[in-house]
Amino acid sequence: LINGIRDRIRQGLYRTYIPTIAQLAYLRGRLDVQQTIQKPWDIKLNCHYDEHTSDIEDNQIIAWTLHCICRTSLYSANVSPMLRQAYHALQNLVTLQPYSARDCIGRNYNRLNQNYQRLHALCRFFLEHSGPSHQTGSNTMLPFLVNMAKLYERFVAEWLKSHLPSGFGIKILEKVDIDKTLYFYIDLVLYEVATEKTYCILDTKYKIPISPSRDDFNQVVIYAITQDCQEAVLVYPAPLTQPLDVKIRDIRVRSLTFSLDGNLEEAGQLFLKKLTGLSAEC
Repeated sequence: LINGIRDRIRQGLYRTYIPTIAQLAYLRGRLDVQQTIQKPWDIKLNCHYDEHTSDIEDNQIIAWTLHCICRTSLYSANVSPMLRQAYHALQNLVTLQPYSARDCIGRNYNRLNQNYQRLHALCRFFLEHSGPSHQTGSNTMLPFLVNMAKLYERFVAEWLKSHLPSGFGIKILEKVDIDKTLYFYIDLVLYEVATEKTYCILDTKYKIPISPSRDDFNQVVIYAITQDCQEAVLVYPAPLTQPLDVKIRDIRVRSLTFSLDGNLEEAGQLFLKKLTGLSAEC
């Protein structure tokens, strides 16, 4: 969306003529003779004219969408400068007015604003504040891919963050430096607040194998070693046919399930109980 908006700003925003009535110190367009006769002392002229402007709905929808995105955390740090640059550029040219997702549908396009159809489709997506579903809708939307592995990782992280029992904290995407050029990120690190000691590390896997792969096993063991931790957990969205619960030296490696089927709150409570042996805080 941002790249498309920036491209359009560089090309020039779509403009059109809008009927305008204004009192001017000079004659422009058609003079309102009746108004002039009624107020002969008024030195300003009441003029009717068509103004060629970019301050139109097509651009106002885009500006409002960027305004809404800026107020959220729906963007990463590297996108922030481009987002704000595009937003400030539009602020100087377009009046900020609220629009809904419905305003992005059923608009008329021509050869001069044809690329706005794609921008408005993306604006509708953000203004609706909803993700895709498997149901068939009545409106056209651009095809796109959802990184479900990343989405599942963030979902588990956010659920744990808001449901952990007292005494526990969580670190998300903990960076581990091996040397100047070699490093990796651990999905989730669960630690005890009082001692700041790592309780366990968790690695989410958005897949349903028969059993954990050798690579996944090796990966999570290495994570545990770097954190001097004795608990390593592989988290899956569904129960495995052959779940894992083994010990290699002093490190226990398990597979647990945070199921996406059925009631998510109940699934989360069951997952947390198996993870810590404790219930979630209300």
